[in-house]
Order: sequence, then C-alpha cells, then structure tokens
Amino acid sequence: MATGLHITHWSSSDVAAQAIQEGIVPAVSARTVRRILQEVDLQPHRTRYWKTSRLNDQFKRRAEQILWCYGNAQRLADQGWWIVCTDEMPNCQVLERHPIRRALPGLIEQQEFEYKRHGTVTILVFLVVHTGQMEAVILERKDAAHYVQALKQFRQQHPHLRGVFLIHDGDPSHTARATRTYLARTAWWRPRYTPVHASWLNQAEILIHMFRHRYLKRQSWKTRTEYIDHVMASWPEYNHRYARPIEWTWTNHKMRQWFKTHAH
Repeated sequence: MATGLHITHWSSSDVAAQAIQEGIVPAVSARTVRRILQEVDLQPHRTRYWKTSRLNDQFKRRAEQILWCYGNAQRLADQGWWIVCTDEMPNCQVLERHPIRRALPGLIEQQEFEYKRHGTVTILVFLVVHTGQMEAVILERKDAAHYVQALKQFRQQHPHLRGVFLIHDGDPSHTARATRTYLARTAWWRPRYTPVHASWLNQAEILIHMFRHRYLKRQSWKTRTEYIDHVMASWPEYNHRYARPIEWTWTNHKMRQWFKTHAH
C-alpha cells in the first residue's frame, strides 16, 4: 500500500497515477502498466482464498498415505482393492428463475436476478480413482448417521471388491465416533484422512468442480424433487460422457521435496 493512501484494490490506472506522483517515471499509461505486469506474470487485480496447511508430521504421514494410494490405484484395482475418494456438496440451493433468455446471435444468455428458493440439497459423491467414474447419493442430513448409511450402501453395491481405501477429509461427520466405529469393524474399509487444511489432496474436490460446472449451473428448478431427479439422472451420464482418471502428478517424491523446503 502506498504511504498515505487507503486503496485496497489497485487498478492499472491507479498504479500508473501513483508511479507518476512518486516520481518513479515522468509519464506512463495504464496500458503500459498492464503490459509490464503481463510480462512479469503479475496479476494484482486478482485474489484467491486459501487456507494454510499445518506442515507437521501428521501432514507428512497423511499425505504420504494418500499419494501412495493414487500412485498404486490401478495395481490395487487389479487385485480387487479400489481407491475411492468421497466428499459432500452441502446445501446446494434449489433455485427457480424465470424467465431465462437463451443466447441469440450477438446476445449472451440472461438469467433473471430474482429467484424462488425451494430448499437445499446435500449431495455426497464417490470417485473411483482408477476409472474416474462417480456415484452420487442424496443425504437428507449432513451427519455421521447418514454418512455411514451411504457407506453401507456403497459396500452393498460392490460385493465383488476385497475392500476400499477411502480418502476423505476431517469433516465432523467423517471423524465422528459413529463413523470411526463403523469403519473399524471391518478391514474392508481402509480410511485415509487428508491433512488439516489440505482437502485439495482429495480428488473428489476436482470431481465436484467438474460435475457442478456441467450439470448444476445455468438451470432452473421448480421443486426440490425435480433437482434431486436431475442429479440422479446426471451422474450416470457424466460417467458415460466424461469420466476418466484424473491426471495426478504430485507424487510422494515431489511432496517430500516440497515439504523439506516449506516445513518449519
């Protein structure tokens, strides 16, 4: 921040004016500022939220377990063991907007700003890592009881498997006593938890982004039931049209090198 100013979001025009005022250059245009920033690959007009991972022994141990699973997904699948990532899409709003004006030559699609709310829906997704295919379940509540019920249903639907390495984050419904008790009863489930503030290690987050972008944007629903029907019809279509293994290049070797540099 420049001395004496209170600007928190700088435009290229602001930067140009301040550079002239401080005598850095006698004259410069906003276009020149944009060109200079582009050449050095700086984008001060953009920002992104993030959470700082706790780079401790627990982070390293959990990350190693998950990255080992990703690196051996196909080999394990050949032996009857799946690597499965899971995560929720909580409280998806069921919105009805009318009218929606579809795109015409020279005009982009327009949606009415006002909307009617028809409640929310929580979607739990499963991602089979070695195939990239997904399954989706509607949770009436986001709690341990409904999460365990979904896990039981998944196991019933795949009786041919020897077991599953289950990758999920530290959400309260995943770490609750009821969930841990269920997972500990049998060796069929082998849970792997992402490190604190490192849920980006869970490939299910990538799946959620792709699924939401293709199937949950730019639509209007008149009822909650209509929304749920759409979701349940959409995930098999996603598998047919788009599913493929996610290209994951962050290996244990790379993680350990990165950890040495950044851990304190």
